[in-house]
Amino acid sequence: MRGRVLTFAFAAALVSTGAAFPAGAQSSRKATPRPTPTPAVQQAEPKKVSQRPEDKQGSEGVPASVRAGVPAKPKEDPNAAHYTYEFKQPDFFVYFVHIEHDDAGRGQIRFERRSDAEQITEPFELSPAALARVRGHWEALRFLDSQANYQGERTYPSMGQTKLSMRKGGRERTAEFNYSQDKEAQGLAEEYRKATEQSILVFELEIARESQPLDTPKLINKLDTLIERDYLSDRQQLLPLIRELTEDERVPLVGRNQAARILKKLEKQTQ
Repeated sequence: MRGRVLTFAFAAALVSTGAAFPAGAQSSRKATPRPTPTPAVQQAEPKKVSQRPEDKQGSEGVPASVRAGVPAKPKEDPNAAHYTYEFKQPDFFVYFVHIEHDDAGRGQIRFERRSDAEQITEPFELSPAALARVRGHWEALRFLDSQANYQGERTYPSMGQTKLSMRKGGRERTAEFNYSQDKEAQGLAEEYRKATEQSILVFELEIARESQPLDTPKLINKLDTLIERDYLSDRQQLLPLIRELTEDERVPLVGRNQAARILKKLEKQTQ
C-alpha cells in the first residue's frame, strides 16, 4: 500500500512539471505567448524595402520597375494623332461625355449621369467601319490646318455644347460649337454621339446582367429602339453581346426572346 502511494505521488509530481504526458507539454507550448519584436527589429524593416540609389538603374541598364515585374509605361509617339470629343448639356440625363482615342480608334470614355455619384470611365473602341467614317470627317475638315469657326448662325442651347480636339506632331487645336452648318463638323459630332450611346448601353447591359437581371428586358428594348433609329455607332459590333444575351439564364425569358429576335434581324442584314 505504501508503494502505491509513493507511485501516485511520483506520477503527480511529473504531471505538475509537464514531463509525464506529451499532450500536456504541447498545450503548455501553445499557450506560451510569442515574444514581441524589439524596437530595433521594427526599425530595421523599412531598410529592406527602401530604394537604394543602385536600385533605380540596374548594373545592366534595366530600370528597377522592369526588374520588379512592373511594365514601364510606353512613350507616346509625338507624331501619332490623338482625338478628343467632349459634350456637355446640364439638363440631359447623361450630362457630360469625354472620349479620347488614338488613330486606331482605341481609348477611353468618361461620362457622368444623374443617377451616379461619381464619373464613370470605361474602355472605348470604334469598330473599323465607324473609325473609317470618323477619320473621313477629320480629314475632310483638315482640322489642324484650318481656322474655321464651325458654329452655325443660330445657337440651340437645348442641344448642348460640343468640343473637338486633335493633336499631332506637336500641334494641337480645339474647336467648340453648339450646332454647325458645316456638314463635316456636324457629321463628326453625330458619329461620336452614336458611339456614346452604344458605349453607355453596353455598360448598362453588363451591369444589369451582373447585379440587376430584371432590368435587362428594358435595356434590350432600348437597344432595339436605337437600332430602328439608326443611332448606334456599329450595330454589327454588338452581335457577340446580343448572342450572349440570348443564352444568359440570368436574363428573364422575355429579354432572351427579344434579344433572339434582334440577333436574327441583324444576322439577316449581314447576309
